[in-house]
Amino acid sequence: MSAALSLPLVFNVYATSAGIEDSKEKISALEEEKEKVENTLNELETLKSNTADYVEELDRELTSLSVRITELSGEMTDKQAEIDATKAELEEAKADEAKQYSSMKLRIKYMYEKGETNFLDLIFEAESFSDMLNKAEYIQKVSDYDRNKLNEFVETREEIAATEVRLEGEYAELEGMKEETEAKKSSVNVLMADKKKELEEYNRKIADAQSEIDEMQQAIKAEEANIAAIEAEIKRQEEEARRKAEEAGKTYEVKSIDGISFTWPLPSSSRITSNFGGRSSPTEGASSNHQGIDVGAPEGSPIKAAASGTVVISTYSKSAGNYVMINHGGGVYTVYMHMSSIAVSSGQSVGMGETIGYVGSTGYSTGPHLHFGVRVNGSYVNPLNYVSP
Repeated sequence: MSAALSLPLVFNVYATSAGIEDSKEKISALEEEKEKVENTLNELETLKSNTADYVEELDRELTSLSVRITELSGEMTDKQAEIDATKAELEEAKADEAKQYSSMKLRIKYMYEKGETNFLDLIFEAESFSDMLNKAEYIQKVSDYDRNKLNEFVETREEIAATEVRLEGEYAELEGMKEETEAKKSSVNVLMADKKKELEEYNRKIADAQSEIDEMQQAIKAEEANIAAIEAEIKRQEEEARRKAEEAGKTYEVKSIDGISFTWPLPSSSRITSNFGGRSSPTEGASSNHQGIDVGAPEGSPIKAAASGTVVISTYSKSAGNYVMINHGGGVYTVYMHMSSIAVSSGQSVGMGETIGYVGSTGYSTGPHLHFGVRVNGSYVNPLNYVSP
């Protein structure tokens, strides 16, 4: 009767455990996809940051160009004022030159027309020879003054005209610099508009990626809730089987942990690197409440079934890596994590000491080792209370 009652229990436990495996596989797939999207999100954030930095740089450049255009406009205004003043000076110099030239022409004409008479008058009217020389010298000085003054006015006009040419050249240069700066500012404005569009696109993609991550996180939580419900169902089935046996007046034999013979699951190593219970998390994602023991061993070392039973989980998860769970009956399970590869499949019966996989470092792991756990009635217990190397 005990055997008959225990068989349906094992069957139901296996059926619900298959649901756990299915949810674990879904979680693993979701976590992998989530990791990809998170990587994409990180890349988008980096691109957005780089583009934002570039936009900030363009803003600074636009400010600098605007300041430069204002400076050039001011310099052009000042230069135009100089040109206008120079033109006025040039007109005044031309007028002075023309006036001096006209005066000189009149005096030359007068002296030419009256030259001989005046010269004779100077001789006859002279009171003395020295007086005559003085008057002749005066006439010469007036003539020299006219000539020198005309030369001076011509030279001044030419200097002012040269200044005007120079100023107009400088103005043209400033105008060219302003046009070049305005063209550059226009180009920067176009580039700025493009980069702002890029930022908007990155923001949209980031929002989409974050939404996708949130959806996957919700899906993961749903699968985790499903696993918890299945585990609760397993426990409920166990309790129901006990209750029915008691109501029927039958004894319901559930093997105690002490009644199951265990063997050390890793013959190649007895080096325990992390004990059961509280610890500092060895790597990101690893538990700080250790639900088993870690045994360090070379990569590829064979892992053995600690006791006979049925494989209920043989899969991969992001945290446990490649792992196997074996049902030994009586609410007793053993777990083997971080394998490099698995040698058994779900539903397979295994014997004590049979190879079920090989040591690796998959999942949240800092190096090749076996995580070995023992679970009794839904709770993990210290394996070293029941097995030793």
